[in-house]
Amino acid sequence: MNKVLLIIQREYLSRVKKKSFLLLTFLVPSLFIAMYAVIFFIYKNGDNDAKQFKVLDKSGLFKNDLKNESNVNFTYIETDYETAKKNIRKEKENFLLYIPADYITTGNIEIIAEKKPGIAVVGDIEKQMETILQNRKLIAAGIDTAVLKSSKTNIDINAKQLTDEGEKDASIGASYVVGFLGAFLIYLSLFIYGAQVMRGVIEEKTNRIIEVIVSSVKPFQLMLGKILGIGAVGLTQFLLWIILSTGLSALSASLLTKDSDKAKIEQLSKNSSNPQINMDKGSGGFAQQFFKAADTVNFPYIIGTFLFYFLGGYLLYSALFAAVGSAVDNETETQQFMLPITLPLIFTFILGMNVIVNNPDSSLSFWLSVIPFTSPIAMMIRIPFGVPAWQLVLSMVMLVIGFVFTTWVASRIYRVGILMYGKKVTYKELAKWFNYKE
Repeated sequence: MNKVLLIIQREYLSRVKKKSFLLLTFLVPSLFIAMYAVIFFIYKNGDNDAKQFKVLDKSGLFKNDLKNESNVNFTYIETDYETAKKNIRKEKENFLLYIPADYITTGNIEIIAEKKPGIAVVGDIEKQMETILQNRKLIAAGIDTAVLKSSKTNIDINAKQLTDEGEKDASIGASYVVGFLGAFLIYLSLFIYGAQVMRGVIEEKTNRIIEVIVSSVKPFQLMLGKILGIGAVGLTQFLLWIILSTGLSALSASLLTKDSDKAKIEQLSKNSSNPQINMDKGSGGFAQQFFKAADTVNFPYIIGTFLFYFLGGYLLYSALFAAVGSAVDNETETQQFMLPITLPLIFTFILGMNVIVNNPDSSLSFWLSVIPFTSPIAMMIRIPFGVPAWQLVLSMVMLVIGFVFTTWVASRIYRVGILMYGKKVTYKELAKWFNYKE
């Protein structure tokens, strides 16, 4: 046991003391928050130059009905089609919106320019034109469009969860975000730290250091110490990220709260046909809505289960990564073995974001959250939506059993593979190594 602890200490300290570890640990939370701040700033204050459209409406259906918006301006022209195209070639920044006289029969409308318009701009124009034609049809049928507009009402459903303590707010959006974030971090960490285990084994094997090490410790002890040491590095990094992200998020939230007071005043001052609806629906601003959604999430519970599934998933997959590293002489040879290992992770992540989030209590979601190879990601997506205690316990027990089993399998391959050099390894060869007796 002392030898395993020495290996853990060596793996842990050798990585934690690196400048790259310190930079990555302390910069990542700041960079993520800065990235979202930049995205928000660009979204709010980005390129707001409206695209200039010359409208040649030969059908007369949209004459003077297209309205200027923040991203598009319309100017109606009266000329022939060929002249309009020539003028657009001269006006390189402008677009020609051509509506032929036979539009009703052909349904054909063209945007002509030297460059392609953005998809959002085209979508806005299509929406305006659809509304114009729809209104014309309604008026022709004797229906008052003003009555239809006034009858439109926005519905905001607030989810409530029944618990032993009573009713609790249950933000579906917050559950989705937390589930996605937890699953993504585990998905990413299993690749990053698992690959570190594999590279460490390959490096020691190619440098022939492994021959000296195994003269003092058993191969299983070496593999276990390497896995636990690098796992401790990953756990340390995640804990620091959580602490730093919480502190920076609190600071950012305090700034958002100040801005939201102004937003609240502006929102309440807006005129509406039904002011009561506006006052009831989210007039407190983005910060208040954010805090309200965050209050529905049990963060200590989420963080606790996240750490368990991070460790369990890492221990399970890193044992397999260590076995792969011991079976090859360089990293390029690992590709044939990597796909079967990583496929369950990729499969579960893709399926989770499309199936589990929409039906977290389905049979498929249950089995994915119980099978050890898929449970770290699947269960993290389900947990924010609420998981029965017996399912959570079953999933955790199965993950521990899976880790023990994969470590046993990997160790039998590892004990032979670390002393093999210059031989192209196949799956058949791995099966022989597994069956070798001590």
